[in-house]
Amino acid sequence: MTPSLVIFDCDGVLVDTERMTNQNMADLVSALGFEISGAECQRRFMGRTLENVKEMVEDLIGYKLPDDWPDQVRMRDLESFKLGVPAIKGIESVLDELDSREVPYCVGSSGKYEKMHATLGSSGLLPRVKDRLFSAQDCERGKPSPDVFLLAAKKMGHPPETCVVIEDSLPGVRAAVAAGMTVFAFAEDPASDKEALRAAGAILFEEMADLPDLLFSNT
Repeated sequence: MTPSLVIFDCDGVLVDTERMTNQNMADLVSALGFEISGAECQRRFMGRTLENVKEMVEDLIGYKLPDDWPDQVRMRDLESFKLGVPAIKGIESVLDELDSREVPYCVGSSGKYEKMHATLGSSGLLPRVKDRLFSAQDCERGKPSPDVFLLAAKKMGHPPETCVVIEDSLPGVRAAVAAGMTVFAFAEDPASDKEALRAAGAILFEEMADLPDLLFSNT
């Protein structure tokens, strides 16, 4: 069945930001007294809102962080993005294929709009999706709750059961499954927990070029 709508996560699916942002997070958390690597930050925090991450970091360090700590992290990431953010290899061909088949697509991200505009703008992808961005900042709950994906489906005018989500994080996969959507997990990163992604209900793929065949294999 051809999906009626494809919803892409942003970081790690459209733009290659995960390694950069996870290293920034590792530096910040380590400076707070809890030594942690970028890979471990990815395992613990990937796909979550920074507000949720703040609570998790507070549990690790044993004390409260300033209320504006998530904004401090965002500002550090935005400074890093000024150095340039590449698009995920092969993603433009995937979008071309969706355009040629007249299958609509949009973005459903835990990141705020300012971040998406910065990363997608730097990568050159923003013109293709700028009017189809949906953020967890407009929802009561972030991933792994399904809110942002249900919002995207509603605003785009598609029932959840005909939508497909492209994710790379475990919270994102769980959010898509909770929304009643088919989910494909892009597991190109060696740090991806493939078994956990698969167990959560995702269909895995490791090359973005393989995605069209997965999406349209039954057509």
